[in-house]
Amino acid sequence: MDLYNMSLIQREKIVKNEFKSLNNWEEKYQFLIDLGDELKKKSDKFRSNDKLIQGCQSMVWLEAKFKNKKIFFYADSDALLPKGMIALMIKLYSGLFPDEIINSNNSIIYEIGLTTFLSPIRSNGLLLFLKKIKFYSKYFSKKDKNVLYNKS
Repeated sequence: MDLYNMSLIQREKIVKNEFKSLNNWEEKYQFLIDLGDELKKKSDKFRSNDKLIQGCQSMVWLEAKFKNKKIFFYADSDALLPKGMIALMIKLYSGLFPDEIINSNNSIIYEIGLTTFLSPIRSNGLLLFLKKIKFYSKYFSKKDKNVLYNKS
C-alpha cells in the first residue's frame, strides 16, 4: 500500500488498526521503536541547529520539502522512542497537501492513546513536533497560494 496516495483519514484508519492490535504498553513501545528503526539515520549535516525542534527532551530534527503541491517531512532523533514517534507522524503526515495537515485536529494521538502511555515530557515533545509540522504546512500553503495569485 502506497501511503503517498492515501488521504490523512485513510492513514489514520491504518494507524488506529495497528494500535488496536497491540495488547499492552510494552507492545506499543516496541511498535514505535520498530517504526523508528525504519527511518534512516541522517547525516551530521542534516542534524543542524536550524532543524532542531526546541523544547524536546531528546534531540529531534525536522525538515520539510514542498514538491508537486505536497509537503514531505524528513526527521531524525538521537533516542529510540522519539525516533519512533516521529516516524509515526511522518507516516501520517508526509506527502499530504498542506491544507489537509492544517485542517487536521491531530486527534489521532489521543485516539490511539499516545498521550496516556507516554510521559508528560514525551507527550509535550510530540505536540511540539506536530506544531512544527503545522507551521511548515501553513508556510508552504501560503507560499503556494502567493505563487498562484502572482501568476494571474
